[in-house]
Amino acid sequence: MLMGLFPRFRWHLSRTEKVMYLTFDDGPHPEITLEVLDILRIHQAKATFFCVGENVSKYPDVVGRILTEGHTIGNHTHRHLNGWKTNWNDYKEDVEQASREIQAATGVRPRLFRPPYGRIGLQAAWVLPRAYQVVMWDVVAGDFVQDWTAEKVRENVLKNAKEGSVVVFHDSPKAHARLILALKSTLIHFGELGFRFEALPQG
Repeated sequence: MLMGLFPRFRWHLSRTEKVMYLTFDDGPHPEITLEVLDILRIHQAKATFFCVGENVSKYPDVVGRILTEGHTIGNHTHRHLNGWKTNWNDYKEDVEQASREIQAATGVRPRLFRPPYGRIGLQAAWVLPRAYQVVMWDVVAGDFVQDWTAEKVRENVLKNAKEGSVVVFHDSPKAHARLILALKSTLIHFGELGFRFEALPQG
């Protein structure tokens, strides 16, 4: 199992408390990310946004709002690179460029990293944990799957998420319609069960 192969990566947190960690990949987006932030604020929920450097450079104000509202930000590479198809030197520079963009926009260097597609090369898997907490997940919402309905995404999250889960959503156009229903349902359902939604700690 992948968790066993990469024990230094974070796949989930403590299973002993009713706390869940919602994460959003591929943003920031000038409309979708703001909609997500509005929903999180209504439910008094905190989350973590794994941002693509190119998008950070385009929408620094959105990134600023993420931090201002108490969420955390992670590095998702600069150009959303596939770690299985990119040589280490190019990948390393792309990750560093994303960190520079995030720091320029926020004044804070990110300490969290998530590889796009969950695909990371062996050298990256060995070296990057020295500088970042590499965060994976134990629940993939599936909001990016084009032939899934919003209801299927919702059911997937409600069935599989539990104490300590790190749940992956995407604040991107391809996921938007499925994301919003699933996110609202997750917050309502688990909120009624007494769960808190917290941002991942930096590092």
